[in-house]
Amino acid sequence: MRVSGMTNRAPDMDADQPSTESKIEARAEEAAAIRRRWVSLGETLAVAAVLISALTLWLNWSERSDSQAEKVAETSHAAARAATLTLGAQPAGKGDRLDLKPASADQQVLGQRVRFPSMLGIDPVETTGEPRIEAAWFEDALKKARDKAGLPDDSRGDERLPVIIATQFLVDGQQHEDIALYDIGYTIRGRMLGGHALALRGLSFVRHVKSASASGELAARASRLLPAKTD
Repeated sequence: MRVSGMTNRAPDMDADQPSTESKIEARAEEAAAIRRRWVSLGETLAVAAVLISALTLWLNWSERSDSQAEKVAETSHAAARAATLTLGAQPAGKGDRLDLKPASADQQVLGQRVRFPSMLGIDPVETTGEPRIEAAWFEDALKKARDKAGLPDDSRGDERLPVIIATQFLVDGQQHEDIALYDIGYTIRGRMLGGHALALRGLSFVRHVKSASASGELAARASRLLPAKTD
Protein backbone atom coordinates (compact mmCIF):
# COMPACT_ATOMS: atom_id res chain seq x y z
CA MET A 1 0.00 0.00 0.00
CA ARG A 2 1.43 3.31 -1.10
CA VAL A 3 1.06 6.44 0.76
CA SER A 4 1.01 9.53 -1.38
CA GLY A 5 3.83 11.92 -0.55
CA MET A 6 3.22 14.85 1.71
CA THR A 7 5.59 17.63 2.48
CA ASN A 8 5.90 18.48 6.12
CA ARG A 9 5.98 22.32 6.35
CA ALA A 10 6.18 24.61 9.37
CA PRO A 11 3.10 26.78 10.01
CA ASP A 12 3.18 30.22 8.46
CA MET A 13 3.72 32.42 11.57
CA ASP A 14 3.38 35.66 9.62
CA ALA A 15 -0.17 34.79 8.66
CA ASP A 16 -1.31 34.79 12.34
CA GLN A 17 0.54 37.93 13.46
CA PRO A 18 -0.16 41.51 12.41
CA SER A 19 2.29 43.02 10.03
CA THR A 20 4.59 45.82 10.96
CA GLU A 21 2.50 48.25 8.96
CA SER A 22 -0.63 47.21 10.84
CA LYS A 23 1.13 47.82 14.12
CA ILE A 24 2.25 51.23 12.99
CA GLU A 25 -1.25 52.12 11.84
CA ALA A 26 -2.72 50.92 15.14
CA ARG A 27 -0.26 52.98 17.12
CA ALA A 28 -0.97 56.00 14.94
CA GLU A 29 -4.71 55.61 15.45
CA GLU A 30 -4.20 55.22 19.19
CA ALA A 31 -1.99 58.32 19.28
CA ALA A 32 -4.57 60.22 17.24
CA ALA A 33 -7.29 59.09 19.63
CA ILE A 34 -5.22 60.27 22.58
CA ARG A 35 -4.64 63.59 20.88
CA ARG A 36 -8.36 63.93 20.22
CA ARG A 37 -9.08 63.20 23.86
CA TRP A 38 -6.58 65.83 24.94
CA VAL A 39 -7.98 68.29 22.44
CA SER A 40 -11.52 67.57 23.64
CA LEU A 41 -10.44 67.96 27.27
CA GLY A 42 -8.63 71.21 26.44
CA GLU A 43 -11.67 72.56 24.65
CA THR A 44 -13.84 71.61 27.62
CA LEU A 45 -11.49 73.34 30.02
CA ALA A 46 -11.34 76.39 27.77
CA VAL A 47 -15.14 76.57 27.61
CA ALA A 48 -15.33 76.11 31.39
CA ALA A 49 -12.82 78.91 31.89
CA VAL A 50 -14.86 81.20 29.65
CA LEU A 51 -18.05 80.34 31.53
CA ILE A 52 -16.38 80.91 34.91
CA SER A 53 -14.98 84.23 33.70
CA ALA A 54 -18.39 85.27 32.37
CA LEU A 55 -20.08 84.21 35.63
CA THR A 56 -17.51 86.17 37.66
CA LEU A 57 -18.09 89.27 35.53
CA TRP A 58 -21.85 88.91 35.88
CA LEU A 59 -21.63 88.48 39.65
CA ASN A 60 -19.41 91.55 39.94
CA TRP A 61 -21.81 93.55 37.77
CA SER A 62 -24.79 92.27 39.73
CA GLU A 63 -23.17 93.23 43.04
CA ARG A 64 -22.36 96.70 41.74
CA SER A 65 -25.89 97.09 40.38
CA ASP A 66 -27.40 95.95 43.70
CA SER A 67 -25.09 98.28 45.60
CA GLN A 68 -26.01 101.20 43.36
CA ALA A 69 -29.71 100.36 43.67
CA GLU A 70 -29.39 100.25 47.45
CA LYS A 71 -27.60 103.61 47.47
CA VAL A 72 -30.29 105.13 45.25
CA ALA A 73 -33.02 103.69 47.48
CA GLU A 74 -31.27 104.96 50.62
CA THR A 75 -30.84 108.41 49.06
CA SER A 76 -34.50 108.51 47.99
CA HIS A 77 -35.63 107.33 51.41
CA ALA A 78 -33.44 109.90 53.14
CA ALA A 79 -34.77 112.65 50.88
CA ALA A 80 -38.37 111.60 51.53
CA ARG A 81 -37.72 111.45 55.27
CA ALA A 82 -36.07 114.88 55.23
CA ALA A 83 -39.04 116.33 53.34
CA THR A 84 -41.48 114.93 55.93
CA LEU A 85 -41.99 117.31 58.84
CA THR A 86 -43.01 116.47 62.37
CA LEU A 87 -43.27 119.27 64.89
CA GLY A 88 -42.47 119.11 68.57
CA ALA A 89 -43.50 121.66 71.19
CA GLN A 90 -42.11 123.04 74.42
CA PRO A 91 -44.38 125.02 76.78
CA ALA A 92 -43.02 128.49 77.52
CA GLY A 93 -43.86 131.24 79.96
CA LYS A 94 -46.72 130.28 82.26
CA GLY A 95 -48.22 127.93 79.73
CA ASP A 96 -49.39 130.77 77.51
CA ARG A 97 -47.19 129.76 74.57
CA LEU A 98 -45.86 126.67 72.80
CA ASP A 99 -42.50 127.00 71.09
CA LEU A 100 -42.47 124.72 68.05
CA LYS A 101 -39.52 123.11 66.32
CA PRO A 102 -39.01 120.34 63.76
CA ALA A 103 -38.03 116.89 65.00
CA SER A 104 -35.14 116.91 62.48
CA ALA A 105 -32.31 119.40 62.99
CA ASP A 106 -31.83 119.55 59.19
CA GLN A 107 -35.17 121.31 58.74
CA GLN A 108 -35.57 125.08 59.05
CA VAL A 109 -39.04 126.53 59.47
CA LEU A 110 -39.73 129.59 57.34
CA GLY A 111 -43.34 130.25 58.26
CA GLN A 112 -46.57 128.65 59.42
CA ARG A 113 -50.31 129.05 59.10
CA VAL A 114 -52.41 127.69 61.97
CA ARG A 115 -56.08 126.98 61.27
CA PHE A 116 -58.59 126.44 64.06
CA PRO A 117 -61.93 124.60 64.03
CA SER A 118 -64.70 126.66 62.48
CA MET A 119 -66.77 126.37 65.67
CA LEU A 120 -64.31 128.79 67.33
CA GLY A 121 -65.11 131.44 64.72
CA ILE A 122 -61.56 132.83 64.50
CA ASP A 123 -59.30 133.44 61.51
CA PRO A 124 -56.09 131.48 60.83
CA VAL A 125 -52.89 132.85 62.33
CA GLU A 126 -49.66 133.15 60.39
CA THR A 127 -46.14 133.26 61.81
CA THR A 128 -42.79 134.01 60.17
CA GLY A 129 -39.45 132.68 61.36
CA GLU A 130 -40.61 131.99 64.93
CA PRO A 131 -42.82 128.88 64.96
CA ARG A 132 -45.15 129.02 67.95
CA ILE A 133 -48.72 128.80 69.20
CA GLU A 134 -50.02 131.38 71.65
CA ALA A 135 -52.96 130.84 73.96
CA ALA A 136 -54.11 134.42 73.36
CA TRP A 137 -54.95 133.54 69.76
CA PHE A 138 -57.88 131.30 70.72
CA GLU A 139 -58.37 131.34 74.52
CA ASP A 140 -61.61 133.33 74.63
CA ALA A 141 -63.12 131.51 71.66
CA LEU A 142 -62.23 128.12 73.16
CA LYS A 143 -63.84 128.99 76.49
CA LYS A 144 -67.04 129.96 74.71
CA ALA A 145 -66.98 126.77 72.63
CA ARG A 146 -66.49 124.65 75.76
CA ASP A 147 -69.35 126.43 77.49
CA LYS A 148 -71.57 125.90 74.46
CA ALA A 149 -70.65 122.22 74.38
CA GLY A 150 -71.49 121.87 78.08
CA LEU A 151 -67.96 120.83 79.04
CA PRO A 152 -66.85 121.22 82.67
CA ASP A 153 -65.16 124.42 83.82
CA ASP A 154 -62.17 122.53 85.18
CA SER A 155 -60.51 120.01 82.90
CA ARG A 156 -59.55 116.56 84.10
CA GLY A 157 -56.06 115.92 82.75
CA ASP A 158 -55.12 117.34 79.37
CA GLU A 159 -57.86 118.46 77.00
CA ARG A 160 -57.28 118.51 73.23
CA LEU A 161 -57.98 121.10 70.56
CA PRO A 162 -57.37 120.04 66.94
CA VAL A 163 -55.65 122.43 64.53
CA ILE A 164 -54.26 122.28 61.01
CA ILE A 165 -50.68 123.54 60.72
CA ALA A 166 -49.28 124.32 57.27
CA THR A 167 -45.51 124.77 57.49
CA GLN A 168 -43.07 126.08 54.91
CA PHE A 169 -39.55 124.83 55.63
CA LEU A 170 -36.11 124.32 54.09
CA VAL A 171 -34.06 121.14 53.72
CA ASP A 172 -30.65 121.36 52.02
CA GLY A 173 -31.67 124.62 50.38
CA GLN A 174 -34.89 123.13 48.97
CA GLN A 175 -38.23 124.58 50.08
CA HIS A 176 -41.06 122.23 51.09
CA GLU A 177 -44.54 122.52 52.55
CA ASP A 178 -46.12 120.21 55.07
CA ILE A 179 -49.80 120.16 56.06
CA ALA A 180 -50.74 118.15 59.11
CA LEU A 181 -53.44 117.70 61.72
CA TYR A 182 -52.29 118.22 65.31
CA ASP A 183 -53.91 118.27 68.74
CA ILE A 184 -53.00 121.09 71.12
CA GLY A 185 -52.91 119.76 74.67
CA TYR A 186 -54.23 122.19 77.29
CA THR A 187 -55.77 122.45 80.72
CA ILE A 188 -58.34 124.94 81.94
CA ARG A 189 -58.91 125.91 85.53
CA GLY A 190 -61.68 128.03 87.05
CA ARG A 191 -61.04 131.02 89.21
CA MET A 192 -63.76 132.53 91.37
CA LEU A 193 -62.80 136.14 90.62
CA GLY A 194 -60.55 135.99 87.60
CA GLY A 195 -62.56 133.63 85.43
CA HIS A 196 -60.88 130.63 83.81
CA ALA A 197 -57.18 130.27 83.00
CA LEU A 198 -55.93 128.32 79.99
CA ALA A 199 -52.50 126.63 80.07
CA LEU A 200 -50.94 125.02 77.02
CA ARG A 201 -49.25 121.66 77.68
CA GLY A 202 -47.98 120.34 74.36
CA LEU A 203 -48.60 119.40 70.74
CA SER A 204 -49.48 115.93 69.48
CA PHE A 205 -49.13 114.88 65.84
CA VAL A 206 -52.22 113.17 64.42
CA ARG A 207 -51.52 112.69 60.69
CA HIS A 208 -50.44 114.39 57.51
CA VAL A 209 -53.33 115.62 55.33
CA LYS A 210 -53.90 116.93 51.83
CA SER A 211 -54.77 120.58 51.34
CA ALA A 212 -58.11 119.70 49.73
CA SER A 213 -59.25 117.50 52.66
CA ALA A 214 -57.73 119.50 55.54
CA SER A 215 -60.88 121.47 56.42
CA GLY A 216 -63.08 118.39 56.46
CA GLU A 217 -60.68 116.38 58.62
CA LEU A 218 -60.30 119.28 61.05
CA ALA A 219 -64.07 119.66 61.37
CA ALA A 220 -64.58 115.92 61.90
CA ARG A 221 -61.99 115.74 64.66
CA ALA A 222 -63.27 118.91 66.33
CA SER A 223 -66.80 117.50 66.44
CA ARG A 224 -65.47 114.52 68.42
CA LEU A 225 -63.31 116.53 70.81
CA LEU A 226 -65.79 119.42 71.25
CA PRO A 227 -69.17 117.80 70.65
CA ALA A 228 -72.25 120.00 70.42
CA LYS A 229 -74.35 120.13 73.58
CA THR A 230 -77.44 117.96 73.47
CA ASP A 231 -80.61 118.80 75.43
